[in-house]
Amino acid sequence: MQVWTMAITGKQLFTTLEADGSLTLELDEVTVPEPQDNQVVVQMEAAPINPSDLAILTSKADFENAEYAPGRVVAKLDEPWLSGLRGRHGQRLVAGNEGAGVVVATGDAPMAKALMGQRVACVPGHAFSQYALAQAHLCLPLGEHSSEAGASAFVNPMTALGFVETAKAEGHGAILHLAAASNLGQMLNRVCQEDGMKLVNIVRRESQVELLRSQGAEYVVNSSDEDFMAQLRAAIDATGAFLGFDPIGGGTMTDACLAAMEQVAASKMSEYSRYGSTQDKKMYMYGRLDLNPTILTPRYGLQWTISGWLLTPFLQRAGLPTLIAMRQRVLENLGTTFASSYKARVSLEQMLTKEAILDYQQMKTGEKYLVTPQA
Repeated sequence: MQVWTMAITGKQLFTTLEADGSLTLELDEVTVPEPQDNQVVVQMEAAPINPSDLAILTSKADFENAEYAPGRVVAKLDEPWLSGLRGRHGQRLVAGNEGAGVVVATGDAPMAKALMGQRVACVPGHAFSQYALAQAHLCLPLGEHSSEAGASAFVNPMTALGFVETAKAEGHGAILHLAAASNLGQMLNRVCQEDGMKLVNIVRRESQVELLRSQGAEYVVNSSDEDFMAQLRAAIDATGAFLGFDPIGGGTMTDACLAAMEQVAASKMSEYSRYGSTQDKKMYMYGRLDLNPTILTPRYGLQWTISGWLLTPFLQRAGLPTLIAMRQRVLENLGTTFASSYKARVSLEQMLTKEAILDYQQMKTGEKYLVTPQA
């Protein structure tokens, strides 16, 4: 390993929510702990701002009227969001799920030492920093790929593959996906085409319909159309998609999907049942883009399930061989199936400006930001 003759220091982003509703984002100079065993220190070069990052970065705080200073911003978070986040009051949290950079120090474990000097994608949980401590088994060597190309090589690609693996494990040959024109949604569309998994894409705008169809998607449903439910039923009937993945969480879309599934299943019943169809219907929620309550209605019988889906627990259940195979597939297709694009690139300091925050917190499709910590 690198001889630890002098401690490595660098800037790191922290987010703190106080009980009075003050949400502070600030940069601070920190000393990186010496890597132990299977740990590596990565000099971070690129890190995407994902929706999962915004959950602790911006939440529902008022950044229009926040107090801005170089490397620091303080916004106000009102009720009911403040009480809903009571568990993090007073905690100074790190941020940045994933990113990429060069390994500059390692622990003594062989897997860690083998990464010394390599450019890797990683998921340290504090990627919005100049140096990050990461686990070697969760690092993906990028070879000739740049850090920008590999910055989003973990969360979205592994999630897309995880959805397909989950569907296969549960005996499904089709998937329904909401917010399907997102970076992740486009990856999932490509993965499903490669794996022969039928996919029903649900989007909000006609331009998104055209985008996905230009990428080979066969079933794309626009929730803004007046005949949305009819379109959705037709797509479910054609594909047999009784398993869905929802990143929105709040509102009525999961309810609409379950209702459409039941209507398709009920139409094939030979006789009426007060309990609804016997068709299993399941929606996984893997995000909370909408923090409002999830609304459910009694219109899909009793044979249905709503569950949460998170990448890390899935990978733990899948096991190391599956994880290795998935990582290898991502690496081999990083410039095609799993390619990502970015609207803007910002330094750590620029990330905390009013202009940037008001833009990236909107989470618009195709407008993801990339943070470049060394800039």
